[in-house]
Formats: sequence, C-alpha cells, structure tokens
Amino acid sequence: MISSVKQSTVPLTGSNIFRPKLTAPVRQFSVLPPLPALKTRGKSSVTAITKPLCVSLIEGFGELSKKPSLIACKAYEADRSQPIEEEKPPSEAAKKLKIGIYFATWWALNVVFNIYNKKVLNAFPFPWLTSTLSLACGSLMMLISWATRLAEAPQTDFEFWKTLLPVAVAHTIGHVAATVSMSKVAVSFTHIIKSGEPAFSVLVSRFLLGETFPVSVYLSLIPIIGGCGLAALTELNFNMTGFMGAMISNLAFVLRNIFSKRGMKGKSVGGMNYYACLSMLSLLLLTPFAIAVEGPQMWAVGWQTALSQIGPQFIWWVAAQSVFYHLYNQVSYMSLDQISPLTFSIGNTMKRISVIVSSIIIFHTPVQPINALGAAIAILGTFLYSQAKQ
Repeated sequence: MISSVKQSTVPLTGSNIFRPKLTAPVRQFSVLPPLPALKTRGKSSVTAITKPLCVSLIEGFGELSKKPSLIACKAYEADRSQPIEEEKPPSEAAKKLKIGIYFATWWALNVVFNIYNKKVLNAFPFPWLTSTLSLACGSLMMLISWATRLAEAPQTDFEFWKTLLPVAVAHTIGHVAATVSMSKVAVSFTHIIKSGEPAFSVLVSRFLLGETFPVSVYLSLIPIIGGCGLAALTELNFNMTGFMGAMISNLAFVLRNIFSKRGMKGKSVGGMNYYACLSMLSLLLLTPFAIAVEGPQMWAVGWQTALSQIGPQFIWWVAAQSVFYHLYNQVSYMSLDQISPLTFSIGNTMKRISVIVSSIIIFHTPVQPINALGAAIAILGTFLYSQAKQ
C-alpha cells in the first residue's frame, strides 16, 4: 500500500535549461508494508496483491521551492471503504404507518368536532352561521400561523385560485349540507347516510371521469346502498331535510376530493396550506349566502337564547367545534396529499364508524335493531368495496 512519496526540488535557472545533462530528481519512497508473496518451484517469488488499493488523498503538490516538498498519498483497501450514503426513499411500511397516523388523528378530531357541533346546533339551530364560523376560525388560525412564521405561507398565483374555485364551491355546498342535516336529525343517522359516499365516488368517477371498475367493485355497492336505505327507513327521527342534506353532502364532497386531487398535482402548495386557501375562498363564497338565508337579526336572538339556556359554556362549544372542524379537515387534506380520492373516500367512510358509535353513546340516541342492522350492512359493504378496490 503506497503511504507517501517524497520529491526533492530541482532549481531551474536560465543556464541549466540548456545544459545537456540534468540530474534526475531523486524520489524517495517510504518503506512499504510487506505484501503477500506466492512462491513457485525453481522460480523467484511473485508478489500478489489480493485486495485493490484506492487512492483517497494526495497532499504536497504546490510551487517548486528550494526546500524538499512532500507528496503524501493515502490509500485504503477497497473492501474496507464505506459507500457514499444516499438518502433512501421511505419504505412502503413507513408510508403505510404515516398514512395510518394521519387517519387515526383525522378520525379522533372528527369525533370531537361532531360532538361539539351537535351540541351547538341543539342550542343554536342556525347551520348557515355555524358553518361560516367554522371556516372563519380556520382561516384566522392559518393567517396567524403565516404571520408568525409558524407555517410557511404558500406561493400562489391567479391560476392556482382559478383551479381552486370549483373545489371551494363543492366544499362549501358539502359543508353546509352536512351541517343542515345534523341540525335536523341525529348525528348517527347523518353519518349512516354519508357512509354511502363510495357509491357516489364510483358513479362520479365512472360518468364524469370515464373510469371503469371491476365487477366486484360494483357488486360491493349493493350492500352499501341497501344498508343506508334500510337504516333510513327504520330511523325513528327521520327528517327529509336531514336526509337530503346528507345525500347532497355526499355528492359535493366526492366532487371536492376529485377536484382537489387534480388541483394538487404539480403544485408546490402542500395539503395543509391547500386546505387553508380552500377555507378562505369558501368563506368568501358562503358569507353572503349565510346572511341572506338567516340574517344577523335571527342570529342575535338565537345567540341570546342559547346563552340564557346554556350559559357561558356555549361560547366554548362554538369555539371548540370551529377549531376542531379546521383541524380534522386539515389532517384529512394531509392524507389526501398521499393517497387517491377513492382511498380517501374509504377512509372517510370507516371514520364514520367511530362517529356513529360515539354519538349514540354520548347523546343516548335510540337505535332499533333493524336500524343497527342497516348500518352494519352499509359498513360491511364499505369493507367489501375496499377489498375489491385492491
């Protein structure tokens, strides 16, 4: 293994350039480590190098001077070298774990939101204002985050907002329709009907996007639709406005998810900031309609009534439902950034299981056995749908 090379300097002057005989530079080599030798009969030994040597560093090159210069050549055995570490992409297991954490957080936040949202609507039956407050709270939270640099503000242009507009329209309709539904019927009934979202997703993808699916996917929609229908027919507190609100919300949110996935492709805006911009644009769209449908006078009377019945705790309920609405949607969009719209619909449907069970327990919602059977069939259909999609 070569360890160092010493090279003496030779002064060059005008007189010795043309001198016929020049003294050759003297190179001194340091003692090399012994190399393994192969001895053969009747012949001199042959040196064999079993491991290749790689030069890693050469030192000592510079201007010629009168003093001897040192050229240090460091080497190492190839099999002992360490490869250059490259940043490896996350494994498939890591991706699944990340999405699983997103889903669990999304579901937990959604349960809390639905509980406080129903409490607010029971005391303050103004779904248009409640929906507006949810969007306003989320927009304010993100503006503060950008101003204080807790989150990096997105770089947007006119084309971005133009692409975002149909998403905001669908999001606004779906949000208000779901809130109207929960103001008229039990939370569990709203989410049983909304568990039919995969059916809307398949139908919209088929007729609007031209996508085709295996026969097993279409067959899995039968228990979903049948279970939702059975639960609706046996619901003790059935209300047509609540039922239609949930159905409209299903269609609107499927369109929102598809448009969102299209709008997020090729954009530098991530899921968190994308939803923040969506909230702000939806707030601008919803506010004039909320004022026209309900109006400040009705809000003032309803607010005083709720405060007199519930007390200051009512203000906390409004704040909690607004904050948790933004948080659960923000996490859901972080999930949508990683998965397809259909997978998102599956996760959205499975989330409803926890919402249905928790709302029945907390609000003591009466459930008939046939009603529970319909919900179970719809959930089973969702599971079959997810398996068929794989």
